[in-house]
Amino acid sequence: MARIPPLMLLPPAVFAAIAVTFAIGMYRDDPDNLPSVFIGQQAPPVSGEALADIPQLTDADLRTGEVTVINFWASWCPPCRAEHPTLMALAKSGVHVVGVDILDTPENALAFLAEGGNPFAALAFDPKGHMRIDWGVTGPPETFILRGDGTVAYKFIGPMIGSDYEQRLLPELEKAAAE
Repeated sequence: MARIPPLMLLPPAVFAAIAVTFAIGMYRDDPDNLPSVFIGQQAPPVSGEALADIPQLTDADLRTGEVTVINFWASWCPPCRAEHPTLMALAKSGVHVVGVDILDTPENALAFLAEGGNPFAALAFDPKGHMRIDWGVTGPPETFILRGDGTVAYKFIGPMIGSDYEQRLLPELEKAAAE
């Protein structure tokens, strides 16, 4: 009987491990949900630069005693443009909306806000994306709902539009407001 070299068993073992990992991932309760490690924790600190005459986002803006929506966006991001009217409507309805403009230029960010309006009560301009890393943001747009004490209640990945916005973000916003 021929002996099988140990290295010949490695590829099938690696394949089996990957297959099991994928199978487990496919049968999760909500495979589209990517929870944040910050949920239930205090929001990470904010940093960044001021942008023109827009109030600078500070840690105090995340702990106002009211629910806060913090949106990570960029002018070059098409989904950010798609969700911008939703942010404007949220701000108009009285929701405290703040923003972080990431990996952008001041000129493009200001032009974006001049074109679509500015829904942000305060804004951090983060051209190098350091804050994005601190908050665990993979790419814009991503939105967090914070309780009044600055605790992260929910993370929404992707543009806040349509039924996804209505069925996922709005109930979480109402839940955070009721707490």
